[in-house]
Amino acid sequence: MSSKKKLSTTSKLDKALLSIFFTTYKGQIKYTKMKYVIEHMEAGFTEWVILEYSTIIKELGKENLILTSLPAGTTEKDIPQQLIDLGLQWTTKEVTELGTESLPIVKERVCLLDPSAETDLVVEDSDKFDYFVFGGILGDHPPRDRTGELRKKYGFVGKRLGNKQMTTDTAIRTTQLIIQSKTPFEEIKFIDYPEFRFNKNEATEMPFRYVLNKEGRPILPDGMLDLIKRDSEQSLDDLL
Repeated sequence: MSSKKKLSTTSKLDKALLSIFFTTYKGQIKYTKMKYVIEHMEAGFTEWVILEYSTIIKELGKENLILTSLPAGTTEKDIPQQLIDLGLQWTTKEVTELGTESLPIVKERVCLLDPSAETDLVVEDSDKFDYFVFGGILGDHPPRDRTGELRKKYGFVGKRLGNKQMTTDTAIRTTQLIIQSKTPFEEIKFIDYPEFRFNKNEATEMPFRYVLNKEGRPILPDGMLDLIKRDSEQSLDDLL
C-alpha cells in the first residue's frame, strides 16, 4: 500500500497525533508563539517526573516549555542531567515574571488548566491565550484540588480538560491537540484507568486518563511501563 493511500485512511485525530510525534522524532520541531509553563509544585525530581518532563520537552520542543517556581537557590546541578541534555528551560521565578517584549504576560491571555474550572478548553481558545499553565503535580487518588493553589495565587482564566485526572504529559498533549491541531476534545480518543498486566498474577491499574495512539494504546512516556512494572509492589503514592 502506498504512503499516499495510507494517509488518506488516517483519521483527523491520528493525523494530529502523527503531526505531534513526527515533528518531535524527525527533528522538525515547529516552534509556536504560545508557550507552555509547568509550575513545578513537587520537591525535587522523581524518576516519574523526569520521564514525564522528558516526553513533554520532546513533544513541544525545548523552546516552547518553561519550568517555573523552582526553589530559590536552585542551580543547574539540582536539575537531572537527562533534562539538561534535552535543553530544559527552568527558572526560580514565577510565571508572572516570564513575559518578554514580544510575548508579555497579560493576565487575561494566560490560561490555567484547572480541573475545577467551570468551562472546558475548546478549539476557539487558540486565539485567546499566549501561555498555558499546568501544575507540575500528580497529587493523590482521589485527587485533591492542588491546582487551587495556583488559581488563588494568580487569578488566571481557568479551563478544564474534561472531568478525569490526567498526568502532566497527558494534559499538555491534550491541550496541544485542541489548541494547535484544532481537534475538539470530544474527538480525542481516551482511555480511563487503564490496567497494565505484566503477567498472569501481576497487574497495575493507573488512576488517570490517557490519550490513545493510532493503535489504540495509551500514550505513556518512554520507560514509564518499565518503571511501573519495577515498582508494581509499591503503593502508587510511593511510586509518584
